[in-house]
Amino acid sequence: MYFIIVQLVAAIVLLLWAVRMVRTAVERAYAAELKRTLARAERSRFSAALIGMALAVALQSSTAVAALASSFAGGGLLAVATGLALMLGAYLGSALVASILSFDLSLLTAPLIIIGGLLFLRGAERRTKQVGRMVLGIAFVLLSLEMVSEATAPWRDSDVLGAVVTYLSGDPWTSFVVAALVTWASYSSVASVLVIITFGSAGLIPIEVAAAFLLGANLGGTLIALGMTRGADVRARRIAVGAVLLRGGAAILCLVALQVVHQGTPGPLPGNVGQQASLLHILFNLGVLILGLPLVGLVERLANRLIKDAPPVGPADISRLRRTALVEDPNGNIDASLASATRELLRMSELVEVMLQPIMDIVQGGDKAAIRRVKELEPEVDAANRAIKLFLTRLDWASMDTAQARRASDLSVFAVSLEQAGDIVARELLRVADQRLDRRIAFSHQGWQELSDLHARVLANMQLALNVLVSEDAESARQLVTEKDEVGLMERRSMERHFLRLRSGDPNSFETSELHLETMHALRRINSLFTGIAYSILSEQGELLPTRLVGDRT
Repeated sequence: MYFIIVQLVAAIVLLLWAVRMVRTAVERAYAAELKRTLARAERSRFSAALIGMALAVALQSSTAVAALASSFAGGGLLAVATGLALMLGAYLGSALVASILSFDLSLLTAPLIIIGGLLFLRGAERRTKQVGRMVLGIAFVLLSLEMVSEATAPWRDSDVLGAVVTYLSGDPWTSFVVAALVTWASYSSVASVLVIITFGSAGLIPIEVAAAFLLGANLGGTLIALGMTRGADVRARRIAVGAVLLRGGAAILCLVALQVVHQGTPGPLPGNVGQQASLLHILFNLGVLILGLPLVGLVERLANRLIKDAPPVGPADISRLRRTALVEDPNGNIDASLASATRELLRMSELVEVMLQPIMDIVQGGDKAAIRRVKELEPEVDAANRAIKLFLTRLDWASMDTAQARRASDLSVFAVSLEQAGDIVARELLRVADQRLDRRIAFSHQGWQELSDLHARVLANMQLALNVLVSEDAESARQLVTEKDEVGLMERRSMERHFLRLRSGDPNSFETSELHLETMHALRRINSLFTGIAYSILSEQGELLPTRLVGDRT
């Protein structure tokens, strides 16, 4: 019995790790694409649900989609109702993933391990390695499910298991609560549902127990997002609360209905218990999606009442709440001082991000109060830049080794880049917003979409640049340089399409031509400032050519 329990626990741990492995591989390989896709969710609630479902299938996790949605909502880029529609679609997507992985795909395990291993070990590019990591993760998911099935085989005729199942059959609320807590603790509803389906396929639990487990797992999945957004922006918390009300509330109502109407047993479903549980999980989340989409507006208003708006934060509050991280080490430790400067740079970057995130909404809506808030943040960024440069110049450069001197120089240069990015936002992009408001003109639909996509790409690259700043990872630095080239390509393509619209006689393109080009150039320049940190790291490791020009042909 001891070895059986150990094998089962090992299989479940492997399953949790494999699901996370797939999710992180997709995030690392396609982070920018995921965020650009998420930025399109505001088109309609139906499109938001489809995007949420697609992202959950790609990431094999509705929790990862919740994290992305919370990040966008916290930055003001995603409305609460849209975020709820996105989450409802993500829940259905994760149900489809669990159903697909529950099939007997054991014949694919070995080929997937071979393919994934070769891609990861032999891949020359970072994205190729991450694709290999993703394939390995899927193979390990299948392997862990085989281990679960093998570990539970001796239990099928156990008297102890029979007694436990008999008790749970008569008390579905215990099954419901246990599944909810286990799902919340494991941080993966997909893994929990896969274990439940596997138990059903092995004949360990009847359908009435599996149904209670599944409904509890659905509630637990919403509790994960609720805990994840604790302390986050109120808009992100409202999405999490709304998801609990919709999906969690539906799970409780369904359990009550099963007890009242079917005495705890669902209606007739085809296949064995595992297949029935898989189908029931999909039908539940499909029903929540269909019935929940028309209600997201009502749930948003309810969430707004439950979670009040935070008091407005002004420049004085930001200075008080975000105190400087610059602290001189009394012992003259250079590494400690450089770490302090790095923390201050991260604080400075947060201020720039607060300025940059809402800028497209400001350009589109012309909110005077929002414009004023961004302008008031510019002096904070300038002050942080001056403080960092003064702090670094006071260090004992004569006692630094080569790596420390390079790091100090990089920090100083990146501080200047952040300050210049803040200037572009406050002076150029806000001027575009003022001019659009004064002239009462509107961008063409295609032109606005191009600018919004470019803005989302720049925001994603800013996060990547900060990761490079802290980690000094060469692979991330190469990805950042590649992203700079991609942004330049996006700018050129946008210009080509813009001139095509001008030649076709689009009146909106004529009226906003100057503003369109100014916004595009400003975003591209901000992106270039963010990506500058990558060149120093790659140059230090000898991964940059001395020039991109063709050599002397004479």
